Amino acid sequence: MYEELVEIVKNKLKSSSHDLSHTFRVYSNCIKIAQNEPNCVVDIDILQAAALLHDIARPEEDMAKDGKKVDHAILGAQQAQEILVNLGKTQQFSESVASAIKTHRFRGGLVPETMEAKILFDADKLDVIGNIGIARSYMIAGEQKQDIYNDCDINEYVKNNLVGGVPSGKIIDISKHTPNIEFATKNVNIPNKMFTQTGKELALARLKRMEEFFNILKQEIRGSM
Repeated sequence: MYEELVEIVKNKLKSSSHDLSHTFRVYSNCIKIAQNEPNCVVDIDILQAAALLHDIARPEEDMAKDGKKVDHAILGAQQAQEILVNLGKTQQFSESVASAIKTHRFRGGLVPETMEAKILFDADKLDVIGNIGIARSYMIAGEQKQDIYNDCDINEYVKNNLVGGVPSGKIIDISKHTPNIEFATKNVNIPNKMFTQTGKELALARLKRMEEFFNILKQEIRGSM
């Protein structure tokens, strides 16, 4: 099943920031958390399938136009379930994978309930912080035509451009968003949102590296170093 799912994902994902390499990193993060989390009992097949298929509907969300709203977690759960049933997996297995995918989104508002879902959530969040998180932030910034840096008052930005507040509010104007704002309004909250102790420990280490980068970048932007 692994090879079949990889081929499906490879043919579907085209975004540079949400591509097959991101999927593989999330997959590896899932395995690492599952192996290191104390007293962790998971169905590894469900976890692996959820990791491989978690972004399967990302293209539909990215291509949505004319104000149409597509939640790739919700749609992806539906698509994943159909894919797995077509591959001969049981309804129960397919529904368990779909449940994990449906709750993996940071801004989605749905809470992971199973251990597989919690691990997937944490594994996906790890890939938006640290050095890899910085690299992906600038990929996304380029895709959305954002500036390199916005030297603004974060509180004013949140008040005027983030409906619902931090850390999961809806961004009103994505063009005004920048990687440093994403760090200040979302990334800094990730460790406290983790569901596993292993995920939180890994997140704290990655966040420290990210904080150092943006502190130096701010000084360079301001010409103070």
